[in-house]
Amino acid sequence: MTEHLAGRPGSLWVASSAPTGYAALREGIDVDVAVIGGGIAGLTAALALKRAGQTVAVLEAARVGAGVTGNTTGKVTSLHRLAYTELAAHHGYAAARLYGQANEAAIEHVAGTVADEGIDCGFRRVSNYTYAESDPALALVREEAALAGRLGLPASFTTEVPLPFDVRGAVRFDNQAQIHALRYVQGLARAVDGDGSFVFEESPATGFRDGSPAVVDTGRGSVRAKEIIVATNMPFGDNGIFAGRCYPHRSYIVAARSGLPPQDATFVSVDEPMRSILTVNVEGVSYVLAGGEGHPASEQVDSAERYRRLDAFARDRLGAGEIAFRWSTQDAMPADGLPFVGRLSPDFRHVHVVTGLRKWGLTNGTAAALILRDTLCGTHNPGAALFDSTRAVREEDTMPAATEEAPAPPAGQAGSVPVRPDLVPGEGRVMDVGGVKTAVYLSPAGEVSAVSAVCTHLGCTVEFNPADVTWDCPCHGSRFSTDGTVIQGPATRNLDPGQAPA
Repeated sequence: MTEHLAGRPGSLWVASSAPTGYAALREGIDVDVAVIGGGIAGLTAALALKRAGQTVAVLEAARVGAGVTGNTTGKVTSLHRLAYTELAAHHGYAAARLYGQANEAAIEHVAGTVADEGIDCGFRRVSNYTYAESDPALALVREEAALAGRLGLPASFTTEVPLPFDVRGAVRFDNQAQIHALRYVQGLARAVDGDGSFVFEESPATGFRDGSPAVVDTGRGSVRAKEIIVATNMPFGDNGIFAGRCYPHRSYIVAARSGLPPQDATFVSVDEPMRSILTVNVEGVSYVLAGGEGHPASEQVDSAERYRRLDAFARDRLGAGEIAFRWSTQDAMPADGLPFVGRLSPDFRHVHVVTGLRKWGLTNGTAAALILRDTLCGTHNPGAALFDSTRAVREEDTMPAATEEAPAPPAGQAGSVPVRPDLVPGEGRVMDVGGVKTAVYLSPAGEVSAVSAVCTHLGCTVEFNPADVTWDCPCHGSRFSTDGTVIQGPATRNLDPGQAPA
């Protein structure tokens, strides 16, 4: 049983957004482009294509922005910690420059969309800092600042870092932004829906077929389209191709009440443990957000302890008050450090994918969406070759962050399967019930729920996450509620019902 944790479980962004209520798909329809996934990448692509004269249908399994986008930090920036020295080392200076240009263009696209559509999402310009507390980290930020400046990015090195504790210096990018990410994508959805285009919620895609037309199937109807975009964080229907090119990475955030107004600055550390910091005002209340404590989803950790460390950091180093919200999310990390955008595989002609946004989805996801818009409209986009989804991932280009982490267990081999049924309230465990791997949860009220422990994606065994009260797949990142409902893909089917132990 998890000890009491401060704060309400769930994202501040979700808690402070009005619920959406788009209808579910209930019959077959025909459009130019079907988009699977109602997050930043899917909805940005949908609106961009609609503006280009295409009809689109967005299929969201739950509610708009309910996945990774609704659990982000809200940073809209092209400064991604030490991305440029890392990318230059593995892919060359031209690739690093193109990556920066794509993300700078994404910032301006977000700014323009907020203005054009009148989206009330708290958009504001800020500076973003990657800061160093130690001498080795200081050398790294100096190098990053110098390189980013040579690449034409809005970079400078500074020792004036507006944090309430001493740091040695930072690379600073000016004219960046932050937003209420969920309200932003809800604004995108409002702009997409109508005039022959659609947003469907509670409409999980169960499969798709390439062809003319290409078809997306759901449980209650199909969408026939010229093109399909799969924008579901970790894709499904790819026979595990991207599970070998990306790995799911989980990170944690706490939002604590603050007595100070928000700063015009956001921060991420070089030194470990990595810390992400920003301040926001939501509905008249100031919060400081502290994130970090990340790890591969395949690694078994004490999630509650991760939240406690962030709580202590927010209080001790940022002067924060009580923790109001806490949440975690999972991102697809590309093995070679570059997102994958383009055809699902060389064998597909009309199915396209976005994945591997490396924890900076608000800009990388926007950049990816604009690449797909241009690709589908026959327009050259210089980022298309860099982010090519069908590229070979060479061992020499594999980023250190991807190789030093624990690998995902092979399918079907993750998770222990004890027989003991002695649960305490609030605990979940995978058990052998009649020879079947069963995920059993005992609620604080004493109610037992039992579902199959076999992930419906590629057959790994799920594990219980006591801090978030979910069943999580350690192999490819799917997450399920205690009743087996899919919360986050790539799984598209709920866990099968199971038999409770005697």
